[in-house]
Amino acid sequence: MKSKNLHLTLSLLASALIGTATFQACKDDKDDNNSPVSVKLEDHSKTPALLKKLPGFESLELYSLFSSEDEFPESPGYRFGGSADGAGLIKDPNGSGFVMLVNNEDNYSLSKISFDATFKPVKGEYVLNSDAGQWRLCSGTMVTPAEHGFGPTYLCVGESDVEAQTHKINPLTSGIQSNSTAGGLGHWSGENAVPLPKDAYPGKTVLVLGEDADDASGGQVVLYISKTVGDLENGTQYMLKRKDGNQKEMDMQAGSSYDVEFVKIENHKTLTGAQVQAMVDPLQAIKFGRVEDIDYRKGSAAAGREIYFNVTGQDYAKTNLDRSRTKMGRTYRLMLDQNDPTKGKLECILDGDDDNGIAKDFQNPDNICVTKNYVYIQEDSNTYGSETHDGYIYQYNIATKELKKVLELDHRRDDPKFKATAARGNWEYGALIDISDVIGVPDTFTLCVQPHTWKEEAFKAPDKGSKRTDEMQGSQVVLIKGLPR
Repeated sequence: MKSKNLHLTLSLLASALIGTATFQACKDDKDDNNSPVSVKLEDHSKTPALLKKLPGFESLELYSLFSSEDEFPESPGYRFGGSADGAGLIKDPNGSGFVMLVNNEDNYSLSKISFDATFKPVKGEYVLNSDAGQWRLCSGTMVTPAEHGFGPTYLCVGESDVEAQTHKINPLTSGIQSNSTAGGLGHWSGENAVPLPKDAYPGKTVLVLGEDADDASGGQVVLYISKTVGDLENGTQYMLKRKDGNQKEMDMQAGSSYDVEFVKIENHKTLTGAQVQAMVDPLQAIKFGRVEDIDYRKGSAAAGREIYFNVTGQDYAKTNLDRSRTKMGRTYRLMLDQNDPTKGKLECILDGDDDNGIAKDFQNPDNICVTKNYVYIQEDSNTYGSETHDGYIYQYNIATKELKKVLELDHRRDDPKFKATAARGNWEYGALIDISDVIGVPDTFTLCVQPHTWKEEAFKAPDKGSKRTDEMQGSQVVLIKGLPR
């Protein structure tokens, strides 16, 4: 790949202590730093951007920022882990650069990457290793005072264990952060925990969490409410149900709207994850086929109550033998009541199981990023064996309801380094986050890529924890310039 140089001298204005941030539930912020910053977009990694631009998006600029095979100038002993998933970026209030947190999902760890003022990655360290991370760490959300009214805090969500919890991480400190779980967010096999913006419900903390579960109780959409801004310990949790009590996901037809409500989980902090799951049927909660990532629309207080989430789907086997849950995946829109977040309307806007619908090519949507005008949907194939393409990123136009394919993962099957097989769809994406207003360059995003077949002895157990000593995947983070918001 040719090196590209785009010199942009920018004046970034500020009013908040630490500035704004982007996060896995991606966002459009105001810029909050007084210092003039020269941001230069270019390739910094040995690894090429593992992406293909699709028709209509040829003008996108792709830059490979860093990967597992790179050295960082200020921390030569650091190795970036594999399966990069959730991510968030803020300006460094103690300097002229930037700080990014990235989940290394299958390493059970969390990396902190520091950038200089030009947006060159210069330092890496772990703030959670597998011992402190405890579980697979999927999506994440960077919480900031400018957007949410509290923080800075990075919420890093544990998955693949019914007793998993959400970590509450300070992005401005160094070293392993033990004892970091947010007790009030309960025990879930979670995907992401997303606080709504501060103007959505002023004076409250309202957070939506997705449960990536395919067992008998299914995946849940969870609401957390506290009457105190920034309180993640003493609030109340709820599960999403239809008002008519129907728990079957596939009884909801694409294009139809359904009255829903969140029903309280009594004494949720005293319950184990298994005990919470036992309450799904008594509470008549909707049983989704693995709730994945969640985000809200940007641009206004009302937009912050417009929530989108992906359900990735599960095969027609075991708990889905009755085909009551999606197989190929769905995208939903949840419109919350402006006065009461426990009430709303739910609609399936994209249905991958409809062979005649616009989402007929869906191969299990996972991560999601919502801007003012678009929903970006990223695939993570469940590898049923019928895959026809490598993972796509789709653009859904909220106003026109048009769906376009933007990018496809490039497995580089002719390069033995990546060890990619002929099978389609076995790599996946992590977080797509809008960093435009953080670095001052419009329509600019970062994207995590998980090339699962790329394994090297040099990548083994980079976090130095004891739980994932055989984990040896590589991964990368790419910058995308020119993606509309």
